[in-house]
Amino acid sequence: MLDHIGLDVSDTKKAKEFYLAALKPLGYEIFMEWEKWVGFAVDGKPDFWLKEGKATKPAVHVAFRANNRNLVDEFYKAALAAGGKDNGAPGIREIYHPNYYGAFVLDPDGNNIEVVCHEPE
Repeated sequence: MLDHIGLDVSDTKKAKEFYLAALKPLGYEIFMEWEKWVGFAVDGKPDFWLKEGKATKPAVHVAFRANNRNLVDEFYKAALAAGGKDNGAPGIREIYHPNYYGAFVLDPDGNNIEVVCHEPE
């Protein structure tokens, strides 16, 4: 089980604004900021971190779990409104399993950010 993950980003302010909006439907808030670090948490447990520097290359894929499909849809809309680029609209990905409902957006540095729900509708 993963405890947390961190990404190097080219612009902390820009990335912070994107992720604050995109992850809001999942309950994420900023937990801590200092210098060029930003930690995001749900219910006070930080598990997603950004650090300004040289953007992570090659770009990575990070998937966040949602409890229902509506949250996947909300993430997708919020991420696009925050400047993300479409990389796969919300929908079933049967290649993984019959209930795999996910959406994919590229963040400001080109990382593939996904939100997925594994529950049936």
